[in-house]
Amino acid sequence: MRTARVTYGGAVHEATPVAGDEARLRLADGRVVPEAEVMWLAPFEPRTIFALALNYADHAQELAAKSSAEQGRFLEAQRSEPVVFLKGANSVVGHRGLTRRPADGEFMHYECELAVVIGREGKHIARARAIDHVAGYTVANDYAIRNFLEPYYRPNLRVKSRDGGTALGPWLVSRDEVPDPMALALRTEVNGRLVQQGRTADMIHDVPALIEYLSSFMTLAPGDVILTGTPKGSVDVQPGDAVVCEVERVGRLLNILVADWA
Repeated sequence: MRTARVTYGGAVHEATPVAGDEARLRLADGRVVPEAEVMWLAPFEPRTIFALALNYADHAQELAAKSSAEQGRFLEAQRSEPVVFLKGANSVVGHRGLTRRPADGEFMHYECELAVVIGREGKHIARARAIDHVAGYTVANDYAIRNFLEPYYRPNLRVKSRDGGTALGPWLVSRDEVPDPMALALRTEVNGRLVQQGRTADMIHDVPALIEYLSSFMTLAPGDVILTGTPKGSVDVQPGDAVVCEVERVGRLLNILVADWA
């Protein structure tokens, strides 16, 4: 099952796709409306948002090639234990949302990610039972500004909780539609040009491991979401760029870059 949340006619609605017609959506009350007339929200209401740092080996190597010795130590630490940041709810925008490039950002890039949405509360969740606690999946584009992330041991509040810096959507896809979250292709296009490709199989810490790790010291609850990291393929993006992040079986998420506040 695929569900979205949109605003239409001054109210928030749950919506589902119309079979064979990508230009229209079916609202929960049965109305079928043009997709162009709605504003997309995140497909669920996020509770705690977890962001993974450098959870793909090829992306870690990509950055290590132009990194300091300090970053090299960070990459080694990541292999032994996930490095996780928290994000504020203010950082989230929906499908077709706008994200601002800060005026002092030197290199800003997309991060196409599989987002795992928790559906059942749990603590000390064993790896073998981890997927039972998943409600479903969506696509995330969690932007990073490289000069704001240095040095890598400093908390990343300024980049990871920027207003509108993380797009989620369009759909929340139930877990039964994604039999194996570790066998999905990811790709990103900027203005129609393919710039990033990868597979979830290349994660350093896979989905069950992340759920087991996080639940080992805190209770996971419905609405919590884990952004599982991005593969290599970092390209600087500028105002006006249209960025499409796609995860196989989950969806295509469009986001537009705009200039910083005047």
